[in-house]
Amino acid sequence: MRIALINENSQAAKNAVIYNSLKKVADEHGFEVVNYGMYSADDKAQLTYVQNGILAATLLNSGAADYVITGCGTGEGAMLALNSFPGVICGHVETPLDAYTFAQINDGNAISIPFALGFGWGGDLNLQYIFEKLFCEKSGQGYPRERAVPEQRNKKILDGVREIAFKPLTDILKSLDRELVKGAFAGEKFQEYFFRDAKDEAIKATVKEIIG
Repeated sequence: MRIALINENSQAAKNAVIYNSLKKVADEHGFEVVNYGMYSADDKAQLTYVQNGILAATLLNSGAADYVITGCGTGEGAMLALNSFPGVICGHVETPLDAYTFAQINDGNAISIPFALGFGWGGDLNLQYIFEKLFCEKSGQGYPRERAVPEQRNKKILDGVREIAFKPLTDILKSLDRELVKGAFAGEKFQEYFFRDAKDEAIKATVKEIIG
């Protein structure tokens, strides 16, 4: 599994702490972590939580990433932004229990964490425990297990609703404000990582067109 880490501007100073906690858990599972930044509050490319959604959707739909870890001050804005796009199911995760139940019941591909609220002493440990519970088992198995069948059925229903409710990502990217989207792709290492890992040629071509 390839996991992308994305930070927006208000919490960019925590990027290294988040990355280290995530990588420690990912390494134990043989997963790869790709850090898309922001890397510091002073980065030239400043991401808003709305742009987190654009970037996350592009990475997931193109196959450049299998999972996205992101957030903002409260985690709410980033979650809403990610869920505004097709191919993304993002949960709001504050605790290890949130992480486990989201993975097992909702079987999503992204989480949004509040990196300001309650993030004090031991914040790095809470992150580590969140990531441990998020990836400790194959997702979508249901919780409690006796509820697995209806939960999996509901997830398929949700996937079907979302497939009808959203238009293709390439159309969305072309319809959005060009500068907003270019800003989402302006990270220091975006082009290096994205064009190396992305599989969907139509999305790659759209990104190239937008970047110019």
